[in-house]
Amino acid sequence: MGIFHLLGLQFSPRIADIGGARFWRVDGNADYGVLDDLAANRINIKLIVEHWDDLLRLAGSLKLGVVRAAGLTRVLQTNDRPTRLARALQELGRLIKSLYVLRFIDDETHRRRILVQLNRGESRHQLARTIFHGKHGELRQRYRVGQEDHLGALGLVVNLIVLWNTIYIDAALNQLRAEGHVILDVDVARLSPLGFRHINMLRRYAFTIPDMVARGELRPLRDPGAVGIDDA
Repeated sequence: MGIFHLLGLQFSPRIADIGGARFWRVDGNADYGVLDDLAANRINIKLIVEHWDDLLRLAGSLKLGVVRAAGLTRVLQTNDRPTRLARALQELGRLIKSLYVLRFIDDETHRRRILVQLNRGESRHQLARTIFHGKHGELRQRYRVGQEDHLGALGLVVNLIVLWNTIYIDAALNQLRAEGHVILDVDVARLSPLGFRHINMLRRYAFTIPDMVARGELRPLRDPGAVGIDDA
């Protein structure tokens, strides 16, 4: 959480074991009321201050792409032991996490917003896992020999499905409105273009473009009451 904070970002995980979360205090003599016993651990502010300029340089290098992940590891570890800079980053992370957990517990709206975002991310991962069913969904090549191509192709297919779903969701909404149905914005906001149950991933693929699509037209929308509807 410390490095995210330095980069101007907010790391917002779903905390499953929040009951066992540790809280850290800045002032050992401060009275935190009902949280006083929970915040039994003290943050080493002196270490953070001592390495603050180095922490900012580290964040700037990451932001500009000067330092890669491997280089970052070398900066933060020496002989498998954390450097003082790493310990300073850890202390900062404890401070940011304590503030985050307190807000997570206190603010229900904040919790709901985090849950919505995490669910969207998981929906995207679920779609990607369903598409990438070959070889049990495992990447077996080295990164620069095949992994990068596989991941790029996977991202392309995911984006195509999202685009296709978005176009036809919009078309379906327009048709429902034209037929006189009441479409509420609050319901539209809950629609997601990441659905895939209507797509058969294991069928025969044809790469010929139908005439109507070639003319820039959409395929006709399906009647849910019709019999014998094939999967997409």
